[in-house]
Amino acid sequence: MSPIDQVILDKRTNINPIWIMRQAGRYLPEFRKIRKLNPNFVKLCLNEKLSCEITLQPLKRFDLDAAIIFSDILIVPYGLNQKVEFKKEVGPLLGNLNLENILKLTEIDFVKRVNPVYKLINLVRNNKITKNKSTIGFIGAPWTLLVYMLNQKSPKAGLRKDFFGDKHLINKTLVIIEKFLKIHIKYQIDNGAQVIQIFDSWAGLLSEKDLSKYIYKPTLNLVDYIKSFNIPVICFPRNIKNYKNYCDIVNPNVICIDYNVDPKKILKNIKIPIQGGMNPEILLTDKENLKKEAKKYLDIFKDHPYIFNLGHGILPKTDPQMMDYLVKMVKDY
Repeated sequence: MSPIDQVILDKRTNINPIWIMRQAGRYLPEFRKIRKLNPNFVKLCLNEKLSCEITLQPLKRFDLDAAIIFSDILIVPYGLNQKVEFKKEVGPLLGNLNLENILKLTEIDFVKRVNPVYKLINLVRNNKITKNKSTIGFIGAPWTLLVYMLNQKSPKAGLRKDFFGDKHLINKTLVIIEKFLKIHIKYQIDNGAQVIQIFDSWAGLLSEKDLSKYIYKPTLNLVDYIKSFNIPVICFPRNIKNYKNYCDIVNPNVICIDYNVDPKKILKNIKIPIQGGMNPEILLTDKENLKKEAKKYLDIFKDHPYIFNLGHGILPKTDPQMMDYLVKMVKDY
């Protein structure tokens, strides 16, 4: 049983497993070498040999407790034949959503397009480096995928003015998203994913009255589906206003928190295992500050099942030596 399983399933509090969101990727020089030769990000995600190599890179450097697969939540819209590209300094750009075409898609069509992701998981799971470590697969939550598919780009500058205009389109798209996310989950688990994390990157965009329709109900359907395979699920509803409500309704095995919440308040209100919390920008400061901040989270959650992670993905400017220092510090705590 991996250390992460021990925390999730046995609720152990005397160990502190660590993995980091986006640990495979942009801050590592060995990744940047591969990326330079492979400018098309989607194609790189769908090259199982290279994406396996990238997934394992941080495990060769640091004593991490999990491999998180090198992929992207937008592989699902890509699998649904929506155009997906990543532009430097801009982020993801998606093509027009053609519901008619998507409704004709079968499971076979979808799996054919994204099959390298499942081969990648198989390669990672069967590599000797991942022995006694967890292999983590993931999906984007229905709401976050809906945002990208209809907004056609990151909503950092806000959603399109007409985003909620066509309720029929929204409802139909959510049904499609749920159907194909379940397929994507099943194939990840069948190929060796031992934990699934659900990223709801844009949960913070919604007001309280819309949470039930767009976040609680669709995410709960997926959480129940994942649990039906006896596989634990971690949910990361970034910037959600009320983590307690979310946990009570969606009921994941683990809740991942962002860096805008007070960890003491989380500890008081939430009984399930907790993951994450520290601001990724702390890794851009100095070792003394890093030690102080990491220790703050470790101290707060010392008697609660806790997986150390950040409150969002590791930043590209991070010095790998700082990451090394953090991992050793958490392990020695």
